[in-house]
Amino acid sequence: MLAELQGKGLLIHHWDTDGICSARLLLEYLSGKHIVNKTPELGNYFLTEKELEDYSKYDFVIVVDMSLPEDNILRLAKKSKIMIFDHHLGPEVKQVFHQNPVIKGENPDEYPSTSWIINRHLDNPENLFALLGVVGDYEQKIKNNQLLYAAITNFCNENNLTFDDMLKMVYLLDSNYKIGDKKAVEIAPRLLLNYTSANEILENTQWNKNLTKLNEEITKQLEQASDEINGTILKKINTQYNIISTITRKVAWESGKNTLVINIGFFEDMDQVYVRSNKNAEPMIKRGKDLGFKCGGKKEVLGAIVPKDKTDSFVEEIIEFLTKK
Repeated sequence: MLAELQGKGLLIHHWDTDGICSARLLLEYLSGKHIVNKTPELGNYFLTEKELEDYSKYDFVIVVDMSLPEDNILRLAKKSKIMIFDHHLGPEVKQVFHQNPVIKGENPDEYPSTSWIINRHLDNPENLFALLGVVGDYEQKIKNNQLLYAAITNFCNENNLTFDDMLKMVYLLDSNYKIGDKKAVEIAPRLLLNYTSANEILENTQWNKNLTKLNEEITKQLEQASDEINGTILKKINTQYNIISTITRKVAWESGKNTLVINIGFFEDMDQVYVRSNKNAEPMIKRGKDLGFKCGGKKEVLGAIVPKDKTDSFVEEIIEFLTKK
């Protein structure tokens, strides 16, 4: 189906390593076609009215590594052919091509990233970009997935790389969105098309500068005190950087406990809410959507953008859910 796409195309991708690498894989496969790649406004898991207007001018739209609201997809589908590649939870949009084995009941451990799903769809051999998306979404936790960790280890051994090299590349690619540079996120898949070795990622000067700045901010935020409510870690941060997922991941993995982080400093009128849960977070993702919030995630992850006057009540509901036996 990809090979049959005609006309002007748009590739909408998530801003993290998985999204960037997924975009890179598709841009390579579709190299003979006219395609523009965009990421939504950083932090938004939906398209703004202006984006929807601008993006309705393309003959085809491919969405990767994002569970955009169904109404966004259906609006774009009025004028464009739509294809979705994803591994997040959400409704299957049956009116368009929707390649997401996870929402069709497949084992998420076998489909750990969109880059992995796309690479298999394209029938590519295992490669740096397919595996970087996997490492990006799971980091050290991927070591618990025997099948995927074996693939990563074999690739590293064959290419004189270490797992830490893979992690460093993820942090470098992620630095673009965490620093708030949307344009750099959109340039990154094109850069990767021209990179012939992992060293070119590891030695990218600007990404290394970003990473130094971010590591200082992450350390500062982690040093701030957290609360604990019935076994759930609650942490409030105030930062202009998009590091809430990183903070949540570090706190959750170090403590082994359910972790809820609120960032009051990224949006002017909204808060970021992020959860890593030892319980299945799907009911709270649905609850957030029912309340009208932009909300999504995976079995163990919830991310939401909540109006500031609704944050406290939603956080209370999440804590009640996480602490309920």
